[in-house]
Amino acid sequence: MACKEINSPGKSSEDEKNADITPSNEDEASAEANEPQPPRLSLFRKTWEWKPKPARYDPDDPPKFSLSLNLLFSFATTFTVANLYYNQAILNRIADTFDVTFEKAASIATLMQAGYAAGLLLICPLGDIFLRRPFILGLIAFTATLWLGLCLTASFEVFAALSFICGMTTVTPQLMLPLVGDLAPPHRRASSLSIVVSGLALGMLIARLLSGIVANYTDWRNIYWVGLGAQYLTLALLYVFLPDYPSKNPEGLNYFRMLWSIVHILFTEPLLVQASLLSFLISAVFTSYWTTLSFLLSSPPYNYSPAAIGLFGLIGAAVICSAPIYSRLLVDRVVPLFSAVVGLAAELAGVAVGTFVGTRSVAGPVVQAVAIDLGGQCAQIANRAAIYGILPRARNRVNTAYMVASFLGQLTGTSVGNRLYAEGGWVYSGSCSSE
Repeated sequence: MACKEINSPGKSSEDEKNADITPSNEDEASAEANEPQPPRLSLFRKTWEWKPKPARYDPDDPPKFSLSLNLLFSFATTFTVANLYYNQAILNRIADTFDVTFEKAASIATLMQAGYAAGLLLICPLGDIFLRRPFILGLIAFTATLWLGLCLTASFEVFAALSFICGMTTVTPQLMLPLVGDLAPPHRRASSLSIVVSGLALGMLIARLLSGIVANYTDWRNIYWVGLGAQYLTLALLYVFLPDYPSKNPEGLNYFRMLWSIVHILFTEPLLVQASLLSFLISAVFTSYWTTLSFLLSSPPYNYSPAAIGLFGLIGAAVICSAPIYSRLLVDRVVPLFSAVVGLAAELAGVAVGTFVGTRSVAGPVVQAVAIDLGGQCAQIANRAAIYGILPRARNRVNTAYMVASFLGQLTGTSVGNRLYAEGGWVYSGSCSSE
């Protein structure tokens, strides 16, 4: 019933199509299509619209959602979401290069998250309208092109502005996840989602690990060159293998009406509201920990190098890689709320240990890293499995509402965590997370 409200009840798909396509419109469209284009533009358009055989969509024999396609989505998610996290292990080096304070350098991480939240709200809902293949490829190509500026600029203000814009267009993972929700059979939805969510979490860890290692032995900007290459590799793989799935095209929705429908969904779907609030809190705790960790470990009594700080990213790798297993055994078999509660309990215990042990022993941050990765993964997968059962024709908008809450949580955790750490140190910022 809610789905009908969102997709404009009272008009059938066929009626609206017939209403929109009048003879005069057809003539105009035909004339526009036959209008000669400049040779270079025509060649670019043909190249962009051409699809390799594995990517061609046949409605009589649609491509099956195979494990290999699931893994491709996970790979693409890993190396696009990494854009948001390369900076977090090297904030002290960024501060030194641009001759700014630690707190000002940390604003780069905040701007990346703020840009991502804006992209989730303004760009991701378009996945319910546009063809997913050209939309995803276009976003990756645009982001990679702007990324070159981050590799080269000597101005902190330009670096900050480009960080915001690149964060805004790095939303490919949030187009992949609703697509998996569309394609995976219901009895495998949680495990299929967990493979892509694992790629999402691995991207966060790999970005921190690589940036720490690269910054320790070479100039920190080299990690941005690595990120540039990873984006173009992802673009090439998706160009060859991403099927050209048809658009959902919800009838009667223009862009602004589509954005308004997200608010409508939040008022009509209590399950989505509950999942979004949980995601906000989980994400705030997660980013507060990882953003302030580099300051704790680079200061006395630890004085760790960027490489050593980056190695902390390996702590959660085993937990993340096991996500498809416990998703299959737990989330697919029990009520999602139970899995979410288990995850929250694990996070709370880890934060308590890490906060009050972390200034005396490195065991505290290690325990906290394991707990927030395990608990956060479990809760987020359970939430996604639940919300992707809502409104099948509006999954990108459902995902937008959920992820805006999640990344507002990340923005809050990054900003508040940095401020509290600057004012009172590790215990002060960690105490806020445990509350």
